[in-house]
Amino acid sequence: MTKGSRKSRRRQEAQARPEQDRSAPAQRPAPTFRWRTAALLAIGAGALFFLLASGLSWFKTSGTSQPTREAGLSFVGSQACSGCHQAETRLWQSSQHRHAMDHANDTSVRGDFNDAAFEYAGTRSRFFRQDGRFLVETDGPDGKLATFEVKYTFGIDPLQQYLIEFPDGRVQALSIAWDTRPKEQGGQRWFHLYPDGAITHDDPLHWTKLNQNWNFMCAECHSTGVLKGYDAGKDTFATTFSEISVGCEACHGAGSRHVAWARGKPASRGVDDGLLVAFDERTGITWSALAGTMTPTRSAPPAALRKEVETCGRCHARRGQLSEDWTPGRPLSETHQVALLDRQHFHADGQMRDDEETYNYAPFKQSRMFAKGVTCSDCHDPHSATLKAPGDGVCAQCHAPEKYQSTAHRHHADVSPPPGCPSCHMPERRYMVVDRRHDHGFRIPRPDLSVQIGTPNACNECHRGKSAMWAARQVETWFGMEGRGHQTWASAFHAVWSEAADAQALLAAIAGSGDAPGIVRASALAELPVPDFDLIRRALSDPDPLVRLGALDGLEGVAPEQLWSLASLRLSDPVRGVRIRAADLLAAVPSAQQPAADRDKFAWAAAEFVAAQRLNADRPDARTALGGFFARQANASEAEIEYRAALRLDPSFTAAAVNLSDLYRQLGRESDCEQVLREALATSAQDASLHHALGLALVRKQRNEGALDELRQAASLAPGQAHYAYVYAVGLNANGRRDDALAVLKESLRAHPNSPELLSAALNLSREKGDVVAALAYAERLSKLMPDDSRLADLVKELKR
Repeated sequence: MTKGSRKSRRRQEAQARPEQDRSAPAQRPAPTFRWRTAALLAIGAGALFFLLASGLSWFKTSGTSQPTREAGLSFVGSQACSGCHQAETRLWQSSQHRHAMDHANDTSVRGDFNDAAFEYAGTRSRFFRQDGRFLVETDGPDGKLATFEVKYTFGIDPLQQYLIEFPDGRVQALSIAWDTRPKEQGGQRWFHLYPDGAITHDDPLHWTKLNQNWNFMCAECHSTGVLKGYDAGKDTFATTFSEISVGCEACHGAGSRHVAWARGKPASRGVDDGLLVAFDERTGITWSALAGTMTPTRSAPPAALRKEVETCGRCHARRGQLSEDWTPGRPLSETHQVALLDRQHFHADGQMRDDEETYNYAPFKQSRMFAKGVTCSDCHDPHSATLKAPGDGVCAQCHAPEKYQSTAHRHHADVSPPPGCPSCHMPERRYMVVDRRHDHGFRIPRPDLSVQIGTPNACNECHRGKSAMWAARQVETWFGMEGRGHQTWASAFHAVWSEAADAQALLAAIAGSGDAPGIVRASALAELPVPDFDLIRRALSDPDPLVRLGALDGLEGVAPEQLWSLASLRLSDPVRGVRIRAADLLAAVPSAQQPAADRDKFAWAAAEFVAAQRLNADRPDARTALGGFFARQANASEAEIEYRAALRLDPSFTAAAVNLSDLYRQLGRESDCEQVLREALATSAQDASLHHALGLALVRKQRNEGALDELRQAASLAPGQAHYAYVYAVGLNANGRRDDALAVLKESLRAHPNSPELLSAALNLSREKGDVVAALAYAERLSKLMPDDSRLADLVKELKR
């Protein structure tokens, strides 16, 4: 089996770290996790550990003045800021940040609670008022109608959700929301956030379940100074916040030191004003057009760390929380794990998928605007969050209207009004049914890529009746073949996601490029089918922490004896998220093999990793990650506790069941192994990984007929997993059904024509059968994938004789 096939399967099969959605998405999402694994599955053995890095620090507090990591700092509230910053306060008062969350009252509630009814999936929900309270009668956690009080409002435009508090401190977001748009725009109605589904009480997306939990999913970004306060022993929450909505300190950090400075006598004030960050990146900066080109240029190069972007990214990125010790202006990876580009959330060119809410941090960091030094407040007022000019005026701040708003550039003279800049360069995506958001990649429309690899393009967003080929020819007529834009990595990611033979070379070129954005290089390193150690070594010293993280991701699956020399330097990385990821990887290295000089570093980073999981101990993925960590540390009893805890939190969380079953396999508890998998299948009968794991368990128990049936179901349920078909074929051949095995391999090779393990198996079985013609064909295909394999070259020569 090649490293390439192993790494591809690893990403497909493994469970991983949480990347929190901050609101309920509009479409039924795939699980919001980055998939990875630490070991291979084989017929008779092989550990499958699903790892994640998800949360750090464990704090409990009460009251409204909450301590932060820095001694002597506390949150003071936006009211304390308003006396000196009156203009900013007025702007903030009307912002969506100010209304991100509120107590439910006559002023804040926008929905119709006048005995309004809404029908969905066989349930008639009723919204009404009683004794001054806002109530909803709807299906509860048991599926039965019950009445719940609305405790908080959530958001204001273009929709408003409502939060219900339970006695254990859990706060849940109703999936029936109010459309706050004007009636003429289709608003002023109740609607369900999953209109195309039928989400009932036993569905993981039901409003009472984990995926709609405010304490984890939403609170950090809709309030200020949030401390989750989860008690794992009692399975209860005591979540607190310093301010119910997104206030001044949500961006500027705890303000007690600044307030003390401001209240002091002018003569006694020092240079340090007490603020945790100075958002001064735009101070003294001008933009001017290059002579003869009208291309805007920044008067000074941007700093390596974009304080504004990293601060806004705390909530405008798809990410998981590593710590509650967030400090504004620091790299986001210090306290959060940022989602890289993957096939689940992005198209190959980096555009957001319609059904996966990825927020604008990742698209913006891919853009030429970011590369040139544009920051968030170049376009948005930071206090009102509105655009700094109407229409195309915000673009015209830098891009000369005489060039970019001309018919010669827009080519839509027959359209009235003509399309604005965002129409072509910031296409909209719709989330949560009614929430339209602009992609912040600022990309040149590429219908030619739509023709080649199926990515969407802005032209066909409007010209839906025309083909992508028509749009590509039109763009070429207007602008010629040049000007393909800043985002040049689509072919590389498409290659690896489609298992193309040239994926390794294309991704390596992107990963090693000095021009590609950091988030793209990081993603390319993480996606490399085979680790490129030279690239990874260089990337591990890159100034961008995301690139260092991508390099560590690229080492996943590397043998433990190789890992330490590559990853150990990052155990003392200045960014916590990088240290945690290094510890995650290096946990597979036995302590006896760790150099004595590094053991304290590993112990510290490992403690941070463990704390990261404890912060999110309310999540089955975090408990599973911790179980995997303990298992690799040969602490089977603690691993079992964590896996069991994950399954108590969510019996349908199949990663925990697979991991627990494999732990039992290692301990020789085969009966317990089978029982865990069968219990999981009772709630997740269509999960291929469970059938696959059960098939392997039955093979070990020599119950071959049952094993083959389970392996067949796994391959059938997940045709995108080439390894499942491979294992099923191996099982068939082992049971004397070689022709059936070859048929399975041939069918899977149609979807995975460049899978080395499928080709190797087909080659070997064809040789055993005496089919030299077929064996030669498979050998030649393999040889193209592995041109440096001398044994394969010799085999081709032999078969040709």
